[in-house]
Amino acid sequence: MTLTTFLRTCASYLVAALFVSFIMIETSVAQPQFVRAVEGIAEFRLENGMQVLLFPDPSRPTVTVNVTIFVGSRHEGYGEAGMAHLLEHMVFKGTPTHPAIPADLAKRGARFNGTTWLDRTNYYETLNASDENLEFALKMEADRMVNSLIRAEDLASEMTVVRNEFERGENSPQRVLMQRMTAVAFDWHNYGKSTIGNRADIERVPVENLRRFYQRFYQPDNAMLIIAGKFDVQKAMQLTQQYFGALPRPDRELDKTYTEEPAQDGERLVTVRRVGEVPMAGLHYHLPAGGHPDFAAVDVLTGVLAGEPSGRLYESLVKRRIAASMYGTTFAAHDPGSLILLADAAQGVDGGTVLQALIDTVEGFANNPIKPEEVERARQELLKQRELRFNDSSSVAVELSDWAAQGDWRLYFLYRDRLEAVTADDVQRVAVEYLQRSNRTAGLFEPTQAPERTAIPETPNLQAMIGDYKGREEVAQGEDFDASPAAIEARLERETLTSGIKVTLLPKKTRGNSVIMRLTLRYGNLEALTGKAVAAEYLGQMLMRGTENMTRQQISDELDNYRTRMSVSGSPGNLSISIQTTRENLVRVMGIMEEVLRRPTFPAEELELIREEQISGIGQQLTEPTVIASNAVQKKISPYSAEDPRFVASMQEELERAKAVTVDQVRDVYNQLVGASVGELTIVGDFDADKVLPVVDRITNGWKSNVAFERLSREAVSNETGTFEQINTPDKANAAYFAALTIPISDDHPDYPALAVGNFILGANGLSSRLGNRIRQKDGLSYTVQSNLQAASGDPRAVFYIFAISNPDNAQKVHLAVQEELDRLLKDGITAEELEDARKGYLQQQEVRRTSDRSLASMLESLSFYDRDLSFVGDFESKVAALTVEDVNSALRKHIQPQRLYTVSAGDFAKGPAAADAPAAGN
Repeated sequence: MTLTTFLRTCASYLVAALFVSFIMIETSVAQPQFVRAVEGIAEFRLENGMQVLLFPDPSRPTVTVNVTIFVGSRHEGYGEAGMAHLLEHMVFKGTPTHPAIPADLAKRGARFNGTTWLDRTNYYETLNASDENLEFALKMEADRMVNSLIRAEDLASEMTVVRNEFERGENSPQRVLMQRMTAVAFDWHNYGKSTIGNRADIERVPVENLRRFYQRFYQPDNAMLIIAGKFDVQKAMQLTQQYFGALPRPDRELDKTYTEEPAQDGERLVTVRRVGEVPMAGLHYHLPAGGHPDFAAVDVLTGVLAGEPSGRLYESLVKRRIAASMYGTTFAAHDPGSLILLADAAQGVDGGTVLQALIDTVEGFANNPIKPEEVERARQELLKQRELRFNDSSSVAVELSDWAAQGDWRLYFLYRDRLEAVTADDVQRVAVEYLQRSNRTAGLFEPTQAPERTAIPETPNLQAMIGDYKGREEVAQGEDFDASPAAIEARLERETLTSGIKVTLLPKKTRGNSVIMRLTLRYGNLEALTGKAVAAEYLGQMLMRGTENMTRQQISDELDNYRTRMSVSGSPGNLSISIQTTRENLVRVMGIMEEVLRRPTFPAEELELIREEQISGIGQQLTEPTVIASNAVQKKISPYSAEDPRFVASMQEELERAKAVTVDQVRDVYNQLVGASVGELTIVGDFDADKVLPVVDRITNGWKSNVAFERLSREAVSNETGTFEQINTPDKANAAYFAALTIPISDDHPDYPALAVGNFILGANGLSSRLGNRIRQKDGLSYTVQSNLQAASGDPRAVFYIFAISNPDNAQKVHLAVQEELDRLLKDGITAEELEDARKGYLQQQEVRRTSDRSLASMLESLSFYDRDLSFVGDFESKVAALTVEDVNSALRKHIQPQRLYTVSAGDFAKGPAAADAPAAGN
């Protein structure tokens, strides 16, 4: 009795199981387990994990043995491109027991081959049906699956064969274009890489690496055996158990691939220029995996498009003499795959014309819906091809390996069922859903008369090239610098220029004789700056765009010649110029500074360039969750009117303000408000004060404004309750959380040292803090989470805020976690251990900041403006060092009031839990 005949009489799984027991030879080895049977194909599982499919077919006097290893190009890592395919060749090189596999197969008249694809490698042979041939094939396949020699000498010879196969593909414009399109379409998934591999990896792969790859994947628990054709079922199972069942299950666990290609977010174009005659064009679209219910409809869709002679592309391209030929294919794969369409240009037609015709036809289903007769024609063609292949058991054996590699061999039948059920509506739906511009990668093959390639040289032998290179003279070394406040204060030199500018100098030896100089001019007042905020912000950029004696390019060139970085920035009431150069060049660079500050021309065309850049930048931020959340909260804590220079504009308002600003407005701020009567000059590094100060004195002397300067103060918001707002930002994978409140204290308030350390413990140190430990380290909700406390100098206004990013689905969890950590901090307080660690960390952090000349110059400038010296910093740090647990807990409970937080969560919440469902902070 054949297995097929028997299974037809089976009434239950129990009967089938008894049958399996009956056909097994008596042995102490655990017997194959019957798993299931589908339409004449029975599945068994060996103890070592190997799958076995039996497909008896007595209609032909042949037997096919197919071994599928579930490894393909999808499984390759860095440097392994093409390894699965190269290994397929190497496995034909023999084992100690079967040293001449091709010759042995040829002696038996076998039709044999091996193939490698995205998800699997398979080896098959079809022989005349006999017990002897069946045993030979099973014994040989079991042997080479685990005992192939993989010798270096075989690799040396086979590598050139595989390389030749690679080169053959490189000679085909169609294959090259397909590969380039696929590579561009897939950013991350290995489906974007050719199965045949990369030339360098083929040529250079060490045999040890290849052998490790083989030993990892070529094991029975990662393989499937298919026996199809005319054979004795009992004999086949006995031999399978004898040769494959004897292979031990490996003790390693294979890693599962998990890379998922993100949705393509816009059309892409790749152009290939090679020697040839005929232009070509192609399209690539991402499609669902072969096991997805939509795949059958997509296959029919491909037939509707690429079928001949009635396919839509044949009608629109070939019959209209735009293309000489065309074809299309889909790749059914384990993970989402590809639909590719190619067309060769007709004589006299360029590739761009063909491409546009392709796009118009392929993406035109919304206006030209699928007709039932088109679907029926394409479906019948697919069913016909499948039925013809099904009638050849050897062909089915090979085809089953593809479906098994996609996840389950039964997909072979499920696909047929789905194919038979496909309707015109199904095909129309998948056409509109997948054949979209954003999912398209277009390709052009443009033939050339000669190669157009830029050869990049290989990395040279560095040891030989470098030799005994000694280098140049050592760069000037800096001094051993004491960054304590008292030590720095003892070295400072202070004076006042003729103009009234306050000078702070910190001369010291620096590496490379470097020096940092900052000159900040203070101007205007609230009344004078009303309505002029945008012009004041643009002023700094415009000063660098051209002067009476220098163009923008000349300024840039001169700064490059002097190896100098110079920038000018502006905000309402402040104009700052920063210079980083060397002792040798500082005075020379100050000549450029004089041009920029005293003789600007404000070219109108440069404002337009700045405006375009600003508008573009704002446009990119209009839908950015982090910017939106931060901006919305800042508007809450800075509630000034639109004309007030302290006004916080929304992104849309910022866009309109950028469009409206004029050169005359910028020039007006400069001419009427800016002067050098109030300001600070700070120099840190290696310089000669006797040479520098006279130059600055000359530049600033007599430069006065008719408007008295008055600092723009800022007030704390005295809200009793905060708000929670959710802002939806479609198509953004990351959500932002921003919460803030203002506290009516300045940086000289007695509670500020305790608050600063309390904030340090809560979240100032993102990775090692209460918020970081909870939200990032423990819950894994956010890459970035932190809190901050910024106290003003001179105004009773400190801003406390918390910021985090997350997946939109986790936004509510982040919000709740922040509340819980705030509540825990205020209820339970900090511990003595936390205080000790935070105090050390905080003070060391401050000292590290003072080791940066740029940061130090900025700090000295601020101290000078507020008539302070470094004793203020020293006193503050002494207070931090003396803090007690009670000091910190008391200050936190007094000033941090969660119910006052203004909170915004911005993200794409359409598909996930709404963050707005969370209660407001403090509830």
